[in-house]
Amino acid sequence: MSLVKLQLNNLHKSFGDIEVLKGIDLSISEGEMVCLIGSSGSGKSTLLRCINLLEPIDQGEIVFNGRDISEPGLNPQPVRQKIGLVFQSFHLFPHMTALENVMLAPKRTSNKPRDEIRSDAERLFAKFGLADRMEHYPDQLSGGQQQRVAIVRALAMKPQIMLFDEVTSALDPELIEEVLDVLRQLRRQGMTMILATHEIGFAREAADTVCMLDNGKIIEKASPEKLFSDPSEARTRQFLSSVLKR
Repeated sequence: MSLVKLQLNNLHKSFGDIEVLKGIDLSISEGEMVCLIGSSGSGKSTLLRCINLLEPIDQGEIVFNGRDISEPGLNPQPVRQKIGLVFQSFHLFPHMTALENVMLAPKRTSNKPRDEIRSDAERLFAKFGLADRMEHYPDQLSGGQQQRVAIVRALAMKPQIMLFDEVTSALDPELIEEVLDVLRQLRRQGMTMILATHEIGFAREAADTVCMLDNGKIIEKASPEKLFSDPSEARTRQFLSSVLKR
C-alpha cells in the first residue's frame, strides 16, 4: 500500500426522514481493493453513489487526492472522470455498438483525435477478451459480455479509482466468473477499487480490506482472513452465517 487515495470522514446521507448513511469513516490507499458487504439496504450502494458525487452528502467530507470533493458548488464532472462507477445494470445504449458505447464519453470530454480514442478503446477490448465483440450491439452480447463492456467503458476514461456496485448480481451464475476475472485483472494492475458485493468467496480471495455495513454504519473493518474466519461483531457472524448457507 502507498499513499491514501480516498478518505471518507463522518459521512451522513438521508433521503427524506430516512438516514441511510450514519457517519461513515473509511480510508482507501492507492492500489487497495476494499469490499463492502452487508444485507440489502445497509447503505453500500448509497455510499458508492456519494463517492462518485451522484448523491450529495448531508454532512462530512470526501477527500480525494488531498482535496475535499464534497464541497458545495464543485463541478462533479472532472471528479467522475477520475472515479469510475459501474452499476449492476449495464446501461449500454442499445442503438450503439460496443465500441461506440465505449468511445462516446472520451469523445465528449477529451481533446484527443478520434483515431487515438478508437485505438485506446481497441486496446481495452483486447485486454479484456472482447476484441471480437467490438462491432456487436448490446442485444447481441451475453449479460457477462455486456457487463465487461460497461467496465471497459468506465476504464476508457482512465480513472484513478473504480467503484463497482453489485456488478454480478444481474448475471446468470455461469457468467459471473468472467466478470470477476476482469476484477482480478484490474487488481493485478494496481487499480484502486471499492466493491459492493455479495460474492463472499471473491471478497475472501481478492480483497485487501472488507467492511461490514449494517444500518448505515461500518460495524466491522478487517482483512478478509480476520473478518471471515473470526468476526468480532455478532451481526457480522449472523450475516455471514446467512449468506454462506445459500
